Amino acid sequence: MNDLQATPQKALVTAGASGIGRVIALALSDAGFEVHVCDVDPGALDRIGSEAPGLHAHPGDVSDANDVERVFAAVDAYPGAFYLLVNNAGVAGPTAPVQDIEPDDWRATLRVNLDGAFLCARAAAPRLLEGGGGVILNIASNAALFGFPNRLPYTVSKWGLIGFTKTLAMELGPRGIRVNALCPGSVSGPRIDGVIERDAAERGLSPDAVRREYARQSSLRCFVDAEDVASMAVFLASPAGARISGQAIAIDGHTEGLFQFDKEDFS
Repeated sequence: MNDLQATPQKALVTAGASGIGRVIALALSDAGFEVHVCDVDPGALDRIGSEAPGLHAHPGDVSDANDVERVFAAVDAYPGAFYLLVNNAGVAGPTAPVQDIEPDDWRATLRVNLDGAFLCARAAAPRLLEGGGGVILNIASNAALFGFPNRLPYTVSKWGLIGFTKTLAMELGPRGIRVNALCPGSVSGPRIDGVIERDAAERGLSPDAVRREYARQSSLRCFVDAEDVASMAVFLASPAGARISGQAIAIDGHTEGLFQFDKEDFS
């Protein structure tokens, strides 16, 4: 354990068994937290349990209020103060223009991305207050700072997380609870690969052309790694981030604006 804290404090990472959530969970564990993850994927829960025996894995769907209560009750069974919630669970939603989006797909996206964050924060708040303070981190997106054509439900849900973050920071700040949103750009991995393939199909372009377009949205001309997001999460949860709250922090290599591209991107 490093010097992040003298004694372990409990952290919960939603959708923490794979992808960005897994990397955040492992980084928090390395930083000295007692880390719990919840996930809807039993296979991923088994894998992270084998990979990191010190982590505690719980099945749970953040869009289901009863599941959320069961997860928090399971976390409560372990000794120590609850200190950190990472609202990481999210779905990509449909890739389509507004007129082609089915209402059920719209609602399903907001149910996970926005309702899930609300249900988990609602359960976490009394525990954080009882412990005298803590941190909530909401994993949003740089789509919440600009816009994202043909990804309306996803973009709306992430914009909603920014308002959610700023309001919670105002509500809970006087009681010692900091709330921030992390806004990654395109994160390398299978999820963005799927987004690119769907976007390419929708727009009649090759996946390679769309991938180059996405990369050119960043001043650094690169995608973000999950480790970049995890490093910021650890920083914000540590004493070094003690005066940072109510912020939407971009981790995207300075995005210049979505879908600003040159002709050669399509060659």
